[in-house]
Amino acid sequence: MADTKGLLNYTTTVPVSRTINEMQDALGRAGARRVMVEYADGSPAALAFSLTTAHGQRLYTLPCDVAAVDRVLRAQEDAGVLRGMKGRVTTAQAERVAWRVLKDWLEAQLALVRTQMATVDQVMLPYLHVEAELTLYQAWKADEVRALPAAPNR
Repeated sequence: MADTKGLLNYTTTVPVSRTINEMQDALGRAGARRVMVEYADGSPAALAFSLTTAHGQRLYTLPCDVAAVDRVLRAQEDAGVLRGMKGRVTTAQAERVAWRVLKDWLEAQLALVRTQMATVDQVMLPYLHVEAELTLYQAWKADEVRALPAAPNR
């Protein structure tokens, strides 16, 4: 079934810098001791931060995949799903949307922690650094074949 609803935040005009500041503020309120923006080719690409867990301070990195959002927006534009956006889908728009979606996700995860419905460990586990430049998800993905048994044939 085709998706008939535009991507979350697809019409945003909020600058990336403001969205990142909002994310940094949310992490600060959640007890982050450090928050850092990582750049790739001069553009923000990830947000790294440390939070206190039951096991002490842990480092996490949330990547922002602008290219993936750009592909989705362009496909939705081609399919006529994005109302009022014909000809307005650009890489800059995809960047704004990608960061806004990530901010919404982060705020939802922090709300789960704040309401004690989940722990930091539970909601941030894939983004936990297990080595200096390697998250748990990246480590698992690199060794996925050995980590999981083959799916049963159905």
